[in-house]
Amino acid sequence: MLRIPVVRWGKPYESLETQKVVHFLTGEPIAEVDQANGAMVSRDLRKANQARELLRDIPVEDLISRIKTAGNLFANATLPLGNGTQTPDQFVHQQSATTGLPEQMCRNNMTKNSFVMEKIDTILDALTRGLDLNILARGYGTESRGIVVSYQCQSPVLGAVLPSNSPGVHTLWIPVIALQLGLVLKPGSQEPWTAYRVASAFQQAGIPGEVFSLYPGGHDVGAAILSGCRRAMIFGGEKTIQQYAGNPRVQVHGPGYTKILLGDDKVDQWEQYLDMMVESIYINGGRSCINASSVWASRHTEEIAAALAERLGPIEAKEPTDPSAGLAAFTVEGAGKAIYEMLQADLKEDGVTDCTAAYGPRLVEHERCSYLRPMIAHAKSPSCAIATKEFMFPFATVVKCPQEKMIDSIGYTLVGSAITDNETWIDELGSATNIDRLNIGPIPTNRLNWLQPHEGNLIEFLFKSRAYQIAESKLVHA
Repeated sequence: MLRIPVVRWGKPYESLETQKVVHFLTGEPIAEVDQANGAMVSRDLRKANQARELLRDIPVEDLISRIKTAGNLFANATLPLGNGTQTPDQFVHQQSATTGLPEQMCRNNMTKNSFVMEKIDTILDALTRGLDLNILARGYGTESRGIVVSYQCQSPVLGAVLPSNSPGVHTLWIPVIALQLGLVLKPGSQEPWTAYRVASAFQQAGIPGEVFSLYPGGHDVGAAILSGCRRAMIFGGEKTIQQYAGNPRVQVHGPGYTKILLGDDKVDQWEQYLDMMVESIYINGGRSCINASSVWASRHTEEIAAALAERLGPIEAKEPTDPSAGLAAFTVEGAGKAIYEMLQADLKEDGVTDCTAAYGPRLVEHERCSYLRPMIAHAKSPSCAIATKEFMFPFATVVKCPQEKMIDSIGYTLVGSAITDNETWIDELGSATNIDRLNIGPIPTNRLNWLQPHEGNLIEFLFKSRAYQIAESKLVHA
């Protein structure tokens, strides 16, 4: 059987404790994964500075070139993995088998990750707003305007506690190596595949293995990474957000509560935007924080909800190998049923209508997993509890709300796609601090521009701008 070790600064480590990852439908063992513990992580982090020192010895231009090569290897090559190797097709099959994601969805996310690696120079140029990366590497330099600038790196490594639900989120930490910071990763318990394959591709492209640590394990591992790394990111739910709110060392990626807002000047033509709404809700199995969880309009909301239900309601759960499969399984025992029962309580509230009830049962249970088929609800006002709920399957509420009250009523919104030509409202939306990413026009919420920051600029998180004065005789021009 494939055995995946803990990786401690590039060196594989076999633990006495292991965990099997199994096929979500059959229970067939896919791999045996060695388990780290928090004490191990804490000990290893004493050497974190060595990872940055090693990367600072490699010119930024060389790192970028190697990362581009790694992108091609990640997508196309047979790469070392534990005590064996892994082809791209094996990667897709293994990832699907342990996460419940359809194989086609896994291929799409694989393409996203390889794209970020292959376009790393363009992406970093956008994130830094054209700053010469050698200024970040050196710590100071002269801008094109002749002004001395300085950026102080806040940590020798980035720690990340990774999820199992959507492999596309790995695009957020992939650029770190080009910034000459090491990586300390806790892979998701059901999805170790992406982190290990990225690290393997990087090493095959010439990036030293000593700058990577991968620690599969329990909650104590995540806690040790978050407390021991001066900069770290974590993916989780509302409780995770509350736990780390206001902590400048931790960047939290939680529910998106992503929304589509139909302006009064466009809502009478809502049929023209139905495809955009369906894509935003359904793509990637509804698993992403950038999937729309609600659609807001001042009128026609009952018709919009009925039309969305007609499009999404008939969709069935299919085998993960089916190219047309669009729903991901809930592989944790009882998870799908618990979400379904929670929703039933919300749907009984006054002013709420279950618009997909006529299209058959929503909960599909198998022996080892469950599926939730798409659900569309209608809420007569924003005061209905379901109006701001988000779930990890294609679910959305169509909310009736006057345009003038929308911004104050929608709450936090990771992506807001506002369909309007009303310049006054566009200006108000642009000033709304509760909307992170703003799309003006019928842009599906899932269509990200990789040249723009996602949930916070990575550069601003890892580097601090500071005053830095240099005597003219010692000035180095970038």
